[in-house]
Amino acid sequence: MTETQLTPGYYFDPAYWPLEGLYDGVEYVWQALERLPELLDRHLVPGVHPSARVSPGAFIGERVSLGEGVVVEHGASIPGPALIGPGCVVRSGAYLRGGVLAGAGSILGYCCEFKNCILHKGAEVYHFAYVGDSILGHRAHLGAGVKISNVKLSGGTVAVSAPDGRVLDTGLPKFGAVLGDSAEVGCNAVLNPGSLLGPRSVVYPGASWRGCLDADTIAKVRQSFELVKRRRRDLPPPV
Repeated sequence: MTETQLTPGYYFDPAYWPLEGLYDGVEYVWQALERLPELLDRHLVPGVHPSARVSPGAFIGERVSLGEGVVVEHGASIPGPALIGPGCVVRSGAYLRGGVLAGAGSILGYCCEFKNCILHKGAEVYHFAYVGDSILGHRAHLGAGVKISNVKLSGGTVAVSAPDGRVLDTGLPKFGAVLGDSAEVGCNAVLNPGSLLGPRSVVYPGASWRGCLDADTIAKVRQSFELVKRRRRDLPPPV
């Protein structure tokens, strides 16, 4: 990993940014999260596009913008602030709070929580995931049950390991992960605070990942199993 691999240009194709100029003046990719509240204040015009379909059983807060063709299913809750781009789908049980910017065509899935995060166009989060203080690139995909941890158990600000071995203090008390374009994370994996996943990288299901993963690299989990014959007395009685 090189120093340039800490910049937005390494992770994201500008053609799929959810807002033009989103990363202008940003040196390290995670710094965009600090700018998110100001960007939402500037660009968010509350309202629901006439073509959007919002279930009567959904909650939409005052500082929410729903773009053309957006679908919000029954039981979704969007207190906001949130700027949801054209063609996004917010599925049942989704909870969007604390500042969410979702690019066109993103999937904000069933029983998923999104907080202070940026989803580039076409990002996919389908089931039972937590996305907090994080950035997902174009067609980045989280499998069912993926959790992005955004707070250190020991407290303090989150650090990122630099390519030259330095530990860079982000200055952020909450920072989860950055997933580059087309990065994929398998079901029930955990991304620990300060994780950076390069474009087209893959983290296997069930992994607990920490650190930086280069583009086009797979992080595999190796498991071993011990097979033990079950004794008769361990079996439940017949019904």
